[in-house]
Order: sequence, then structure tokens, then C-alpha cells
Amino acid sequence: MDKNARVYIAGHRGMVGSAIMRKLQREGFNNLITRTSAELDLRDQAAVAGFFESEKPGYVFVAAAKVGGIVANNTYRAEFLYDNLQIQNNIIHSSYKNGVAKLMFLGSSCIYPKLAPQPLKEDYLLTGRLEETNEPYAIAKIAGIKMCDAYRAQYGCNFISVMPTNLYGYNDNYHPQNSHVLPALIRRFHEAKRDNTSEVVVWGSGKPLREFLFADDLADACFYLMQNYDEPGLVNVGTGEDLSISELAHLVKDVVGYQGRLTFDSTKPDGTPRKLMDVSKLNQKGWKYTIGLKEGIWLAYQDFLEKHA
Repeated sequence: MDKNARVYIAGHRGMVGSAIMRKLQREGFNNLITRTSAELDLRDQAAVAGFFESEKPGYVFVAAAKVGGIVANNTYRAEFLYDNLQIQNNIIHSSYKNGVAKLMFLGSSCIYPKLAPQPLKEDYLLTGRLEETNEPYAIAKIAGIKMCDAYRAQYGCNFISVMPTNLYGYNDNYHPQNSHVLPALIRRFHEAKRDNTSEVVVWGSGKPLREFLFADDLADACFYLMQNYDEPGLVNVGTGEDLSISELAHLVKDVVGYQGRLTFDSTKPDGTPRKLMDVSKLNQKGWKYTIGLKEGIWLAYQDFLEKHA
């Protein structure tokens, strides 16, 4: 990547987009193009086409998406499908029309079948049924992967896809209903500590296994792959290590410093039993994560205290 090239980061204010932006700035990229959702509605085909025609970015990171946890995914099913399809269709097509040198599409580990063998290899895509609660979001992301591959096959576009595992970090979403599990736990334990609540109840049995990657590690991997990966298909990005939701909850409890009881409500949904990424493809390309989970949770909690507490 030419450091003087114009680089468009779609979704630059989100957790992933802001991490990519910080990484590029640290690497000396100063010709970054950004638009807030108020300035550019990425669901609007004509607006996106006009933006690309006027700005002519050389590189594009598609980190913009409608995202949320299990409740949001299951509640706003139509929006999660429509909005995400519109966003990625408009950006990918306009990138092709305007000669973007390279595009990175960011998906999610939820693209894999609910009961796929563990750890999840890239070639398990479309080999089984999806987890029902986040099926609309997963279908949109699968469509994005296939769209990048189709534009590569038909038009020769250098469009690549990366599938991150569960992410957390700076600028995370701490909404009480619509956030993912790790930020939700940070908020819940913080509020319980603040209010001197005797007990925190966590949704589900605590048995599902999950993998977590700090968003700045993801940004580092994205930058590395933009330099070193030019193939169809997708690349998993994660740690290759997981833990139970129960273990995660106790870890967050310790980092926040909450002293009360921790219980689990097994009447609430668990989601996919396990979701561990096989990251051997990425490791063989020469990249590995650096921020451990406890350190990352501490960094995220400091960010929460600064921006939300």
C-alpha cells in the first residue's frame, strides 16, 4: 500500500473501523477518507456512487455494518439483513466501478454453520445450517464474501474477505440490550459494583465456549493482510483459543473488581455451543495476536470508564 494513496475506511467511528484508522495513522497513512453515517448513508446507492466518483479512493476497508448481540440480531432481523446487504453491495460495486486497487470486506465468525466441527476452518462455509438467532446477519456477510469473489472472478478485482472472531476493545458498544457478551458483562459488573448490588445474573448456562480478539489486534491483522494476501475465499482472524462464558464472566468480574455473587439464568438462550476459529491459515501467512484476554479486558474497561461511566 502506497502511504500517499487515498484510503476509505467505511465505519471509521465503530470499534473495528476506529482501530483500523489508528493502525493506518501509526503506519504513516495520512490521506484517509471518512464519512459519518449522517454525512453518507451507505444504504443509499446513488449517494455511495457519487461519493466514490468524487473521492476516488485507492484502498477500501469495509468495516461499516449494522451489528449487535444475540438480542439485537434476533429482534431486528429484517434490518440486519437489509441494511447490511445494502451497505456492502453499494461499497463493493462502487469500488469496482471506480477502479479501487484493493478492498477488504470484514465479516464475522457467525457465517459458519451452528454445528460445524471445531475449530472452524475457512472451508466449512455453507456446509450446514446457521445459528437461527443471527441468521439474517450471517446471510448478509456470506453474500459479501461471495460478492468479493464474484467481482474478482468476473472483473479481476483484488477484493479480499476476512472473518474476525468475537471482538472487543476501544469504542465498543455498551448498550444494555444490544451489545455483545463481553462489553455487556463489563457494563453489568461495573454498575453492580457502583450500586453495591449483591448479585449479577448472566444470561444462559455459562457453558458455551467463545473466542475473543482485541480490536487493535484485528486492525493489525487487517493491515498485514492488505499487504500480504491477494486470494479468493476468506481468512479467519482470531486467537485460536477459547474459554467458557462462565470463565469469561469470572475474568471480567475480577478485572472490574466486583465482590458480589455471580449466577447464570439457564432459561435464557445460549446461542451456538462453541465458536472457535482455526487460524492456521493466518498464522502460516505470518501473523499472530499479541494482546492477551485479561490485558485486553483491562484496556477495554479503562476505555469504558473514560467514555461511559
